[in-house]
Amino acid sequence: MAEEHKHEESIMEKIAEKIHGHDNSSSSDSDDEKKASSIKTKIYRLFGREKPVHKVFGGGKPADIFLWRNKKVSGGVLGAATLSWILFELLQYNLLTLFGHVSILALAVLFLWSSATTFIHKTPPHIPEVHIPEDVVLQLASGLRIEINRGFTLLRNIALGRDLKKFLMVVAGLWVLSKVGSSCNFLTLIYIATVLLFTVPVLYEKYEDKVDDFGEKAMKEIKKQYAVLDEKVLSKVMSKIPRGAFNKKKD
Repeated sequence: MAEEHKHEESIMEKIAEKIHGHDNSSSSDSDDEKKASSIKTKIYRLFGREKPVHKVFGGGKPADIFLWRNKKVSGGVLGAATLSWILFELLQYNLLTLFGHVSILALAVLFLWSSATTFIHKTPPHIPEVHIPEDVVLQLASGLRIEINRGFTLLRNIALGRDLKKFLMVVAGLWVLSKVGSSCNFLTLIYIATVLLFTVPVLYEKYEDKVDDFGEKAMKEIKKQYAVLDEKVLSKVMSKIPRGAFNKKKD
């Protein structure tokens, strides 16, 4: 009997060890998952992005259009922009003339079609009521307002002399914009911006890991070069400016 009792105890000890080992493995798995999640949160994202690209564009239908969630609508918008650029820029067509000719042609065709149906005893053409959805316009206006206000806040902080780095970046960006503007007119510039808006975000969303990795390396190199510039040039220039001038402005 004693031997049987010892044998049962050894079996129970083995079962307890297996259960304990399973608990340890599950706890280690949970620790690994926590570590993996913490590593994921530390991944560098371009421009400090924390939200998905779809949320950055405000979500909803506008983001679906820019990111080609609805390929028919996105292709239609980009095709209309391309056609407009060809007509107004390459063919030098006037906007009012185009609007007048298209309107005359459309109204004449519909009028003749509707009138002919009364003589041939057929149903008149179905002309749907066209209206712009209010929610889409409000979403676009809200997103545009947020970005404009953010730009005004950035320009105000730069004008107050709070961030020399941003000042240099904005000056460089405006200089590039002026060079681009001198080489093409406003309509071409708008078309280029439209094409970039419909191509760059969707490509970035597709290859965001590779782009973010490259962006992290580029930002490290830029920070390194800026530190050298700050040490050799900017710090010397700022040291020569009397501090009393800034104190008078604050007063």
